[in-house]
Amino acid sequence: MSGLLALLDDVAGIAKVAAASVDDVVAAAGKAGAKTAGVIIDDAAVTPKYVQGFAPARELPIIWRIARGSFFNKLILLLPVALLLANFAPWLITPLLMIGGSYLCFEGAEKIFHVLFSHGSHVIDEDMKNRDPGHLEEQKVKGAIKTDFILSAEIMTIALAAIEAPNLWMQAATLAVVGIGVTVAVYGSVALIVKMDDVGLFLAGNAPTPIGRGIGRGLVKAMPVVMKLLSIIGTAAMLWVGGSIVIHGLEVLGYGWLGHHIHDWAYALGHMASEQWVGAVEWISKATMDGIFGLVYGLALIPVATRVVAPLMGMVSGSSKQH
Repeated sequence: MSGLLALLDDVAGIAKVAAASVDDVVAAAGKAGAKTAGVIIDDAAVTPKYVQGFAPARELPIIWRIARGSFFNKLILLLPVALLLANFAPWLITPLLMIGGSYLCFEGAEKIFHVLFSHGSHVIDEDMKNRDPGHLEEQKVKGAIKTDFILSAEIMTIALAAIEAPNLWMQAATLAVVGIGVTVAVYGSVALIVKMDDVGLFLAGNAPTPIGRGIGRGLVKAMPVVMKLLSIIGTAAMLWVGGSIVIHGLEVLGYGWLGHHIHDWAYALGHMASEQWVGAVEWISKATMDGIFGLVYGLALIPVATRVVAPLMGMVSGSSKQH
């Protein structure tokens, strides 16, 4: 009996330690997740544009496919790589993030270039010509998961830097909680946004009060404008996040001239405003300058990506085609 009581006491002690560890993981995840708020907002703004133009019945399945890709990105690919790099090759983190930031700048700049010089994408044109929405959906999902990978890498890196964990396992558990929580928050929000017009349509036809029906009609009218606005915000967010990643990476590597000047200019602009607006004006000024750099840098990358990188990747993968 005394042996059994001792065993139960040991089990209770282990349970207390486990509960304390869970509390520590949740607290650390909350703190780390808060540090990634800016990138999370960007991720939520970028994603809705990938379901534009598809039938309403395909919107949630597309978002679910992208969300599954995001879980895979964060938990299977990025989490172990982030832990390995942080513990064995921290010097590689900055160059890899800069490559990801360059991709975001390129993608955002390419979208603006296509708007200004409308020549279209031959892939999308071919899809539409052949009336093949399935292939177009596949391309959109792949593009969304690629973009998510870059933003997820930034989220996981920022979270890892904010974690004060005593060991590797606590780091891994905290990163996993952050990855799951961020993905649920982002794609849950996106699902609500893209289905809001359906909610409005339901309210307009079924709400028991005139006010409810009026709200429904307002939602139906407003959502196309909201989706267009989110598409613009998403493109701007890619340029801002990508530009800031590259600029910060240059600072880390010892080339801080541009980053220091942007900081000084933003500081000066912020302190030209009234006292209660100093912080907001300074932040907006820095974000704008980071975005402008991202746009210029991304435009410069377009010929490199289309005439050098893409043909090389086609040769390596054996998928190059003559058009």
